[in-house]
Amino acid sequence: MEAIILAGGFGTRLKNIVSELPKPMAPIRGVPFLSYILNQLERQGFMKVVLAVGYLHEKISSYYGDQYKSIKIEYSIEDEPLGTGGCVKMAMRKTSDKYIFIINGDTYFDIDFSKITLPKNILIACKKMEDTSRYGRVLIKENIIVNFSEKGISGSGYINGGIYCFNRDVFDNFDLPTKFSMEKDLFEKYLVELHIQTYLSNDYFIDIGIPDDYEKAQREM
Repeated sequence: MEAIILAGGFGTRLKNIVSELPKPMAPIRGVPFLSYILNQLERQGFMKVVLAVGYLHEKISSYYGDQYKSIKIEYSIEDEPLGTGGCVKMAMRKTSDKYIFIINGDTYFDIDFSKITLPKNILIACKKMEDTSRYGRVLIKENIIVNFSEKGISGSGYINGGIYCFNRDVFDNFDLPTKFSMEKDLFEKYLVELHIQTYLSNDYFIDIGIPDDYEKAQREM
């Protein structure tokens, strides 16, 4: 199995806590957050990971090199920000499997990848939350996503858990620019055509994007 990890985030909201580091390198109990994700993938049999990097990418490449335990590592380097979709499309060139997992580099979702049914186009792993207001909500009907809601809706529901499975051919079916948002310009714009499938899980999830949850990760992970 192959995965692309989105590791180019600026970490703006963590600047006062973690300076001069890309967000996925933020230390959790002395270990880069990215290592927790790589450990999860290594345990589940992933053989290759492409790190989609940009901001301070040298900090990542100098730490991990081209191998992490049994995982081969390659780098897809953005010279300028391409958006989440643009960087995934570029990183896909360094993969060869028919199905590629895409993983946010600032979230940890402890799912069992072997339980995921490979999709026709795209699958999103979704997490049930007691309060979706911080994340935005995913509306699901018969295992298919029918709507994405913006942040601010309180109450329980499912959120996008930051893990995706892509049929690598999906980008060929749409007219997409070099720079684009995976969420806005692909998922939402072509929601009907994509027929996005879901994997629903209550496994452990954390997003270190804000200081409170970064401190929570120090206690829990």
